[in-house]
Amino acid sequence: MASADLAQSIGRELPYLRRYARALTGSQSAGDNYAAATLEAILSDRSVLDGDDDTRLGLFRAFHAIWQSSGQPVAETDQTTREQRAQDHLRSLTPNSREALLLRTIEELRYDQIARIMQVDQAEAEELVQIALNEMSSALRGKVMVIEDEMIIAMDLKGIVQAMGHSVTGVARTHRQAIDLAGKDRPDLILADIQLADGSSGIDAVNELLADMGDIPVIFITAFPERLLTGDRPEPAFLISKPYSEEQVRSAVSQAMFFASTEGMEA
Repeated sequence: MASADLAQSIGRELPYLRRYARALTGSQSAGDNYAAATLEAILSDRSVLDGDDDTRLGLFRAFHAIWQSSGQPVAETDQTTREQRAQDHLRSLTPNSREALLLRTIEELRYDQIARIMQVDQAEAEELVQIALNEMSSALRGKVMVIEDEMIIAMDLKGIVQAMGHSVTGVARTHRQAIDLAGKDRPDLILADIQLADGSSGIDAVNELLADMGDIPVIFITAFPERLLTGDRPEPAFLISKPYSEEQVRSAVSQAMFFASTEGMEA
């Protein structure tokens, strides 16, 4: 593949690599550092992509090699308390299990593709996903607020969250409702669409809530993921595209709750 074609191909996949890296580390800055290190490795030695005619798989495979060789996430001086706590928790998980789960549920890759990225056989990739699901099912329980204007979707999300053992503080259909609802009952996690009923913005609502309430994890579930994968700051660690699957939502909620194990949440 010519250099220009390769650059364009990598450019198309880069937002999704950043999404994966941020979800894996629980931090925008740490995730972006890993994505940058992957690009540097490819620029210095294009052979790291050899053997893969699928640019996305090659890019993720190069990332995974760097992630594995580092042993643990990059130390960040600007990490929040939640992010530091999350990294402590990550060390207790079965190696490679969260990587496999994210590749399966957030990036929607097949098990054979996950096996190629992680350099394991397919049976091991499937086993790692199940291990991660089992380990994260014991995460702390918390309160979830849903910001979604489509009531069928909102009720579906509410049912998924409640079936996992979490409580739902309520559903907000507009920016104003979201602010009012959070003021009555502070959530531990927010599930948010970005385009709301009255034309208001879920992004603006979330930014206002975070400015007022501090570091609350957010999962954006949207039909417009490109609006949040621009490379600008801030970008979410957890981003699911509509139409979503129950498996995707359960995975993202489990991981967000895992990262957000604050004193106010229930054991």
